[in-house]
Amino acid sequence: MPVSTSESAYDRRRLRQWLAGEARADGVARRDMLRLLAAAGLASGGALPAFAAPAFAAPTNTTAPGIVKPLPDDRFTVRGTNAESKFASFAGTGYHTPADRFFVRNHTSTPVLDAADWRLTVHGAGLRGGPVDLTLRDLKRLPAVTRTAFVECAGNGRSFFTSQQGQPVSGTAWTLGAIGTASWRGVRLADVLRRAGLHRRAVDVLPRGLDPDYVTADGTNLGRVRRPLPLSKALDDVLLAYEMNGEPLPYDHGFPVRVVVPSWIGIASVKWVGDIEVADQPLYSPWNTDFYRLFGAAYPEGGSAPLSRQTVKSAWELDWDAALDARVAHRLTGRSWSGAGGVVRVEVSTDGGASWRRARLHDTPRRHGWVRWSTDWRPSAPGSYTLLARATDSAGRTQPDTTVPNTQGYLFDAVVRHPVRAV
Repeated sequence: MPVSTSESAYDRRRLRQWLAGEARADGVARRDMLRLLAAAGLASGGALPAFAAPAFAAPTNTTAPGIVKPLPDDRFTVRGTNAESKFASFAGTGYHTPADRFFVRNHTSTPVLDAADWRLTVHGAGLRGGPVDLTLRDLKRLPAVTRTAFVECAGNGRSFFTSQQGQPVSGTAWTLGAIGTASWRGVRLADVLRRAGLHRRAVDVLPRGLDPDYVTADGTNLGRVRRPLPLSKALDDVLLAYEMNGEPLPYDHGFPVRVVVPSWIGIASVKWVGDIEVADQPLYSPWNTDFYRLFGAAYPEGGSAPLSRQTVKSAWELDWDAALDARVAHRLTGRSWSGAGGVVRVEVSTDGGASWRRARLHDTPRRHGWVRWSTDWRPSAPGSYTLLARATDSAGRTQPDTTVPNTQGYLFDAVVRHPVRAV
């Protein structure tokens, strides 16, 4: 399940508080809140408006508006304002994804900020006192923490809803390259909140980015990217990171400071964070109401609870439709990961799923990370073949044959059918 029992209960409690006038919905229309209430079983009677999927720009492979770093063709596929990593480029790079291969997910464009001018403002009714401003130097005076974690877009794998399952979805047509794992260095968000004077009535924490306002295709200005976190998560393992793989954050990955929320969908890890609101009431934004929920025939009319943890996935470090020599032994490699725990088993098939065998794992399963794996294969004759990889995590979740569809194409976790040719 994408949301734990405690997280679902938390969401229902927030909705009840909104109904009682004790919560604030920042930039969320009343009709959207009614959908959420219906999904939680808290609204009574009356037909609710049908969900209309938001419009997204068509993918393009020619430009990357607003992305600063180079995007060579052997490492990236440009998709509008985003750049997807080519998974084959991860082969031989080690456990951590180099910054020059790390995917870019931008709602608008990368801001080029000056660290000397940057300030983080912590404010809100969930503090005991007034706003607190922190410079980068102030952050670096706090105890530093280094944590390895993957960051993955909720739509990673989205294109397979259509190409494998024949189901149309909206959004950027990612394959499996909207993920990267890095060593993040920074400070605990918990330490910053406590320094700012956390009040016992605090319930939600809302980081907001410094990138330009996001304007939808119909001209609606939704403001800067922001998504609330429950206080319990904010005080658990969330970082305010200022380094990535031992270097200052690159511009496209949040310089000078970003949020890193381990194992949760990427939108929670707000880049270029500029302020954090600490609230004594539940908060909503478009990024946990219209976006990043599951809508569709299999879900309540108002959609699922807001998405949090990532699903389990596997990918081969091979080009799509790669050509391999027939009757020659090959060492094939890949990676598997999950938001619920470390991956403990990977099974592979080189005959389209007719038979399976265990892959060799090359990393100790770890929370928030992935495992690299390999298998040997000798194609017996020239022709077309389909490779499959299926992971199981420490929580007992195994990749299914198909994923229940949703209109925005989130959380695809089915086994991907990877074509290759023996020549």
